[in-house]
Amino acid sequence: MTKLTQHTINTPYMVGPVHCYTGMFAGELVLFDTGPPTPEGRRYLQQHIDLAQLRHICITHCHIDHYGQAHWLEENCRAALYLPYRDCLKIAGHDRRMGEMYQLLSDLGFGKTYLDGLQQIFDSGALFPPFPKQFLVAENDLPARLGIEVLACPGHSQSDLVYVGEEWAVTGDTLLRGLFQSPILDVDLETSGRFKNYEAYCGSIVKLAGLEGKTILPAHRKRVDSVKKVLVFYVSKMLGRAEQLYPYRAEENLMLLIDTLLEGRMKEIFPIYLKASEIIFMKDFLNQPQLLRRALEEIGLFDEVAALFHAAVSR
Repeated sequence: MTKLTQHTINTPYMVGPVHCYTGMFAGELVLFDTGPPTPEGRRYLQQHIDLAQLRHICITHCHIDHYGQAHWLEENCRAALYLPYRDCLKIAGHDRRMGEMYQLLSDLGFGKTYLDGLQQIFDSGALFPPFPKQFLVAENDLPARLGIEVLACPGHSQSDLVYVGEEWAVTGDTLLRGLFQSPILDVDLETSGRFKNYEAYCGSIVKLAGLEGKTILPAHRKRVDSVKKVLVFYVSKMLGRAEQLYPYRAEENLMLLIDTLLEGRMKEIFPIYLKASEIIFMKDFLNQPQLLRRALEEIGLFDEVAALFHAAVSR
């Protein structure tokens, strides 16, 4: 059995420290995620990982705290870099994605002043470090000899991957104990339009439930004792918030809805974007609650949240 080593790297972001992992597979050193693009992060990698021996870098999803060192590693070691398929699309179509995101948010009721502020954040490098120049598609190109299964589990983002071994799973941000998170609002570069992260998440929780019994290696906080307990926690939180949203479900102007729900208290640009992501996810649920119910019934968890489910959809 391959034993993985946890590496904890501080970040300047509100999520706090991030965990990366290393292990030997078929005699080759593999790194899962890279940490943030900070001087402290680089020093950590230099001091704790044999970069001369590193052969493979597997990214769970391209958020800055998870792949921020990818470009630097590309310049300082000869490891192959594997990115999620949908993140490869985002890198190749970055300008198109930004343009479609601007239009999507405009259609949802966000004004020019807000959108220009969000564009400045996107352009500043605070969210997008320099992209690597050479990378492979994890779902297609990770060598079979390593014995690592790759599961696409979109939910937190459209790109999320879980890397699975015989007794463990590196789960990125898909399973975080005691931390409620909303899937991120994004555009779908395969089809154009909005990525349907609610539909994707309903499929992902079935896959994630199948990891029960493995050692879960998450990206933040402590290890997960029970996958199904984490799923129940996440779904319960969402259902409670969806019940609060129910009276406003027909409101199409998202900026107006955020001001109404939060009584104008939220002013910071990026947190507003995260709140918009949460609301869109819950509105999608309220429009198609049967998708979540079927997924929960399939993995035997619906009874645990049935009261919350009915309260959210039956007001």
